[in-house]
Amino acid sequence: MTELKEKLTVSSSPHIKSPKTVTGIMGDVIISLVPAGIAGTVIFGLRALAVIAVCVVSCVIFEILSRKIMKRSFTAGDLSAIVTGLLLAYNLPVSIPLWMCVIGSFVAIVIVKQLFGGIGQNFANPAITARIVLLVSFASAMTNFTMPLPWKMDAVATATPLSALGSVDLTGDIASQLRALTNNGSLPEMKEMLFGIRGGCIGETCAAALLLGALFLLARGVISLRIPASYIVTVAVFMLAVSHGNAAFMFYEITAGGLLLGAFFMATDYSTSPMSKKGKIVFGIGCGLLTSVIRLYGSLPEGVSYSILLMNIACPLIEKACRPGYFGRKKAEKKSKEAAA
Repeated sequence: MTELKEKLTVSSSPHIKSPKTVTGIMGDVIISLVPAGIAGTVIFGLRALAVIAVCVVSCVIFEILSRKIMKRSFTAGDLSAIVTGLLLAYNLPVSIPLWMCVIGSFVAIVIVKQLFGGIGQNFANPAITARIVLLVSFASAMTNFTMPLPWKMDAVATATPLSALGSVDLTGDIASQLRALTNNGSLPEMKEMLFGIRGGCIGETCAAALLLGALFLLARGVISLRIPASYIVTVAVFMLAVSHGNAAFMFYEITAGGLLLGAFFMATDYSTSPMSKKGKIVFGIGCGLLTSVIRLYGSLPEGVSYSILLMNIACPLIEKACRPGYFGRKKAEKKSKEAAA
């Protein structure tokens, strides 16, 4: 009897063996975020590095302290707090006061993550929620974007490309309006959009660095293309439709703001996105539609954070609607129909 008990182990599903660990996955995410961090430091100067350091250190400290106060096991070693700190910093302007970074870190780790049980149990993305709280609480500081390349010019406030795109009249000649915005300096050239020579948050401006990090995550199998592809394609199709097929307008909408950062690094968060294949696609399409509607018809030029948060909340409903059928259910239904006939 003792020998039988040692052989039989009862555990909850899923019963899948994998060499991947939380620490390993988070390590891959950190590596994938390094290019965007380097680009942000080059583009905005050493203060970007200070913002990143404060966010990361604060998140780790709050993780350790909150787990200790709540008398829970030590989890700072899984590197998830570092990932949260990096993502929060990448969603902040370089000019933000450092004490606000500490408040954002507290919201992300203590309120959004630990109060709900820790990693894997939070219903919303911690970094995104913290960004929204900071945006609502300190709107002026969160929208104070500075010019890139501070060693070449004074660090004066500047508008983001999304603000310039918001002035485009979609019922008029869009191509000529984009040329005018580019000529007067309100809208960067396309190559500048690709390499991040524009105003914006620290980690969202350099599309090339974000794509490089995304390729690494895809190669490592950390994420799949279902959520980011459905998200980005939905925004692309929407923008092409409203601009009567203007590819330049669509390109600016994709590379401007935090779309790439959100699609590849935040919408794909395991804890707050669907697990089923169909659910991932529905989730991505929902994010894309909400982002497009908020950008074009809302009072704010950006909608990535709000769209992902709203879809995080809707995630349980998506999972329920897209739940795969039980094994053998179709055969049972078929037999019952045949018997009734």
